[in-house]
Amino acid sequence: MNDTLSKNMVRDFVASSVTKSQIALIGSILGFGFIGANSVQAASISLGTASNFAVLADSTVTNIGSSIITGDLGVSSGSAVTGFPPGIVTPPGTIHAADAVALQAQADNQAMYNYLAGLVLTQNLTGQNLGGQTLTPGVYFFSSSAQLTGTLTLNSLGDPNALFVFQIGSTLTTASNSSVVTNNGSDYPNVFFQVGSSATLGTGTQFKGNILANTNITLNTSANIECGRALAQNGAVTLDTNNVSTACASIQQVPEPFTIIGTLVGSTAALRMRKKLKASGF
Repeated sequence: MNDTLSKNMVRDFVASSVTKSQIALIGSILGFGFIGANSVQAASISLGTASNFAVLADSTVTNIGSSIITGDLGVSSGSAVTGFPPGIVTPPGTIHAADAVALQAQADNQAMYNYLAGLVLTQNLTGQNLGGQTLTPGVYFFSSSAQLTGTLTLNSLGDPNALFVFQIGSTLTTASNSSVVTNNGSDYPNVFFQVGSSATLGTGTQFKGNILANTNITLNTSANIECGRALAQNGAVTLDTNNVSTACASIQQVPEPFTIIGTLVGSTAALRMRKKLKASGF
């Protein structure tokens, strides 16, 4: 079944049966581009070669203690990497110090940083603490610093490709034992903190997401990053007995389209849709 025909069938089906918000959801489920063209699509977000790196710095990476890095570790334009060992970069991850791979990763890191900074905001959170908040996919803006004390919950609304962007004008700081958690136990690979200066994770912080900082990134003792990265453009990354991993827990599967359509518009309408598509060989 060709794409044009399938789009037309969905238009005909939903025209008299569902609301605009329901149409948008059906369109996103079936992967059609005729609805919601203004929205930022996570599929268009890419760190390029920087995605291979769990830790990337400009000047130096310094480690104290038994840190474990899952993913590559790199430095460019500097070359200093200290504290490995006792720190470990787990295979197939490797250390890239002032080589062409790290240089390209930094270029891609900067490109992604600039892209994130240019996104249109969904909500201005300036002056609010991220702790205690439950946020849905969107672009969240802080004109200056951002603080996380307690737990930040990210609710994907059932979309495993949900995009969360935090545009932070200056510093990102987390209090000791703070955390970033997801609402259903799965990780979301498209969580980005674009930080205008430095980022500091407090002792024992359990963090999820990618930190792209303009200057330094510091992880205090036992602060961990899961399903994310510490990427510093113009400064150092300082580690102290941390786990930093690009690996993400299994993502919850997207429900079958007709399950959601049935929920939205009733089983009779869903059956009519199914018959139309089946008759056309979809």
